Amino acid sequence: MLSYLLVLTVTVEAQRIQGEQKDDSCVCKLSSSIWAFPTVRFEGVQNQLQTCEENLIKFHNKDSNVQMPKMELSLKNIKARLKPFEYLDTNGLYNTLHLQQLMQELDQMYYTARDAHNKNPSKETNDLLKELTNAKEDVQNMYKNNIFNLETMKSRLRDLNNRVQTCKTIPEDFRSTCHQRIMSNISSPVVTKLNSISKSYISGAWGRDAKRDSKERYWEHCLVSGNQHGSTVRMYNSYEDFMANKNYKDENIASSYSHKNAVQGSGTILYDNTVFYQCYSTAEICSFNITTQTTKRMKLDGAGIENKFPFCYYSCRDWTDIDLEADQNAVWVIYATEENHGNIVVSRLDPLSLNITHTWKTHLFKRSVTSTFMVCGVLYATRYVNTYQEEVFYAFDTTTGQEINFLSLPFEKVSPGIANLNYNPVDRRLYMYNDGYLLAYNTFN
Repeated sequence: MLSYLLVLTVTVEAQRIQGEQKDDSCVCKLSSSIWAFPTVRFEGVQNQLQTCEENLIKFHNKDSNVQMPKMELSLKNIKARLKPFEYLDTNGLYNTLHLQQLMQELDQMYYTARDAHNKNPSKETNDLLKELTNAKEDVQNMYKNNIFNLETMKSRLRDLNNRVQTCKTIPEDFRSTCHQRIMSNISSPVVTKLNSISKSYISGAWGRDAKRDSKERYWEHCLVSGNQHGSTVRMYNSYEDFMANKNYKDENIASSYSHKNAVQGSGTILYDNTVFYQCYSTAEICSFNITTQTTKRMKLDGAGIENKFPFCYYSCRDWTDIDLEADQNAVWVIYATEENHGNIVVSRLDPLSLNITHTWKTHLFKRSVTSTFMVCGVLYATRYVNTYQEEVFYAFDTTTGQEINFLSLPFEKVSPGIANLNYNPVDRRLYMYNDGYLLAYNTFN
């Protein structure tokens, strides 16, 4: 049994490939059978290994043998070599169900791309349809041959999905207002003040109504109950009133901070006199219309909550699993899912219907980020530099699907922790809630 196990595990190790000289190049042919490791075979090996180990212990108790240390060492070696595959098995990266889910995702992407091509035929959409067809054939072959690297296939589908989302219809005026896609500079703080309640309220959000042509409204929202929940947003009708902490009105979003419509986390935004936020203790988005005093809600499928995927670069900022941002013509939801391995997912939300219209999946791990914000359909992520400095280091352009990892846009802060960061397209300012302090910056494209 021991020798059988050794043979099985060796099949997943590196292959020795014989090279062949062609012209001025060395050509090697690599067999993809190195990934032939389905769940059933893996679990069979694990079970046999467990039985072998138990028998070895019994044998050891009965009789001492000069071969015993060598056999124990071999078993230990086998277990170590199987360890990397245990994660793949327990997390469902190799099983038939996930292949079915992949096929469903591919079908949905194919139909979306086909509709986009029928409405506006182009070389880009035609090439995308061909790639999606090839991907569907590859998944079918996985079923037949039982040979696959599901993780690589998921990465391929993520890239294809981002291209499909980009092909879907987005209002023309959304793009026309963004003459340059990527931000180039952030100013020193042009506003610095303590929140109007208390320095002890270290988590919250603030800003200006992000809807173009909207009435000038400034808002402030502080979290209570362990910096986790909130039920009130403070409204100001002018910048002067905001700076002087006067003539404000406290709008009650919910009757208490434990109500089902209460706010959870600091990812709040105001758009068209409507507050968008994560609903109390659920993976749902709430919108509270201040004018009509009505609340809507929608489920955010797969989103991690309850500090599963908070912003975490320097020290974890609790209750930041879901971040709401606003842009010229939409509200954006930034979150992470298990399906995307904790990496950031960006969804475009129609602010009236409260339906998700587009979703992009990035390769950026959410826990490696301090905060995020959206400018002209581009996601920006920041990281901690030191107590008094932050840096924008990453961007994802939803129009092109391109990820940019070489940004370096430093900006100042007055305290280490960032609870909320949001961009306002009306005044082109960046608003930060910084451990109880309210800061604003001018931005430049």
